[in-house]
Amino acid sequence: MEKADLANPNPLFKPLTLPCGVVLKNRIAKSAMSDSLGDGTGHPTADQVTLYRRWADGGLAVSIIGEVQGGPGFAEKPGNLVLNANSDLARFRDLAAQGGQNGAQLWLQLGHAGALAYAPTSDPKGPSALDLPDLHCEGLSLEDIRKVPGEFAATARLAQQAGFGGVQIHAAHGFLLSQFLSPLFNKRQDTYGGGIDNRMRLVLETIQAVRDAVGPQFPIAIKLNSSDQLEGGLSADDALKVVAALDGSSIDLIDISGGTYFPGAKAASDGAGRGPYFLDFARRARAVTTKPLMVTGGFKTHAQAQAAVADGVADVVGLARAFVLEPSLPDLWQDGQTDTPTFPRFAHAPEGGITAWYTMGMTQIGAGRDLSAVGDMDQAIRDYDARDKRRTKTWLSHFHR
Repeated sequence: MEKADLANPNPLFKPLTLPCGVVLKNRIAKSAMSDSLGDGTGHPTADQVTLYRRWADGGLAVSIIGEVQGGPGFAEKPGNLVLNANSDLARFRDLAAQGGQNGAQLWLQLGHAGALAYAPTSDPKGPSALDLPDLHCEGLSLEDIRKVPGEFAATARLAQQAGFGGVQIHAAHGFLLSQFLSPLFNKRQDTYGGGIDNRMRLVLETIQAVRDAVGPQFPIAIKLNSSDQLEGGLSADDALKVVAALDGSSIDLIDISGGTYFPGAKAASDGAGRGPYFLDFARRARAVTTKPLMVTGGFKTHAQAQAAVADGVADVVGLARAFVLEPSLPDLWQDGQTDTPTFPRFAHAPEGGITAWYTMGMTQIGAGRDLSAVGDMDQAIRDYDARDKRRTKTWLSHFHR
């Protein structure tokens, strides 16, 4: 989009007007993370409300709640929120109101885990049946697929009614819409499989259904992989074709990320490399779309974030783990008080261990405690697993699964 105004010494704090007309007060977003703070019945908890109020008070422009489901059948975790006709909308309204304080936008990430749905509460289904050592799922029927856009749209409409500022369609990280884009998951031979034009069909249909449900002035973002970072997965060239197609859609913001939770795959955020991770792809994407771009992954310092916006590569910078370490990071950056939070180092972390530690960090912030209460990696994993087990029992009982 546009380069920084030279009269503004810090482009991170220049407002951004989205295509729908909504104005973000600055260029800093808390990107979606699975906070696992739902109560097991799909509703927000008091700690979750406190967490998002804390982030809003810290000066960000937009905060995105990870993996909000339209139903209980394909959740990523038993701590996910579920927003549908059976939900208590008043509890969601409280979350929207508190997370939208201080001029912040609070958006829901519309999710469906598909083949990666949490097995203890789900019967995982993806674009195609898979029978791999660490991943088994059935294939969705054509009838199932055609219901997906309407399910996303219904959740988006409820989000709007509850007072949330916008929604993000999750088409990254190996969840359902990402699975359709990826030839690793998608072996279909019908109009939803084969070449990238067919594999992106469900994504475009979902965007249109959501837009029809919420009208022209409600922000709709999408999270998209730059690649799956797996052999046989979505390639960067095909991802660019998706970006080009999105240019003709009603999307307001394209959030570029990468990687997948395919069993055994290493997350980009768990790697030893220095970020940001996806700026090279964003530069290529800039050539094929006029849509605002958000880049998420690997931003650790004020200088990195400022440069991405000043250079015109990103319109919005998405940070996740940095916000766990310092919830008031935008205000601190604007005041010139800090360049980067102190990121902990974990030696020999098991798969998923770092995610568990940061997830339990969000739990402590929501409870009004500092990060010292998380404990070491082993303690965080034990607490994380124990909570999943408790909430699985609640989920199965509440949803009669």
